[in-house]
Amino acid sequence: MSAEQMDELLSLLGPELTRQSTNYRAAIEPKQRLAVALRYLASGDSLISLAFNYRLGCTTVTNSVHMVYAAIEKKMMERFLPRPTEETWKEVAQGFWEKWNFPNCLGAIDGKHAPPRSGNQYFNYKKTFSIVLLALVDADYRFRVIQVGDFGRTSDGGTYAGSDLGKGMENTSCSNQYLSTWCCSPG
Repeated sequence: MSAEQMDELLSLLGPELTRQSTNYRAAIEPKQRLAVALRYLASGDSLISLAFNYRLGCTTVTNSVHMVYAAIEKKMMERFLPRPTEETWKEVAQGFWEKWNFPNCLGAIDGKHAPPRSGNQYFNYKKTFSIVLLALVDADYRFRVIQVGDFGRTSDGGTYAGSDLGKGMENTSCSNQYLSTWCCSPG
């Protein structure tokens, strides 16, 4: 990531990451919180390893990562992953037809299990801890709809079936209401 890209991210997220210093300790700078979270996303290092590398407490690192995720959702989701509209779905279907010769295709969907270390709800059939990320992409591999945060013990199919998108498709009543509300709802 270039310095310019980091500065742009910081300008978008910085106000959400700023905390007030107290008499007992200085607040972690927004730039450091962002750097820790980006390193976590890019490297897959454990939070303990990141705490050691950045000379921060484990709780501070965990809170920083969660703060950055919340700031991204609050400040960037609508701009970079807007709610799909009927026009969006027509564009996606056209892209699949022109590029891949798939008629009436609204996207390719798959799930990924990201490995946190948390309670039994996140313990999956592979005997590891995970959180499910389910994503729908267009013909150019751009994310159009995502759902993050379902328990690892839930399969991709179970996550899809429990989502607003899955329910709308199952009921054949999948209108813009179902499609537009399926973005980033927690498990």
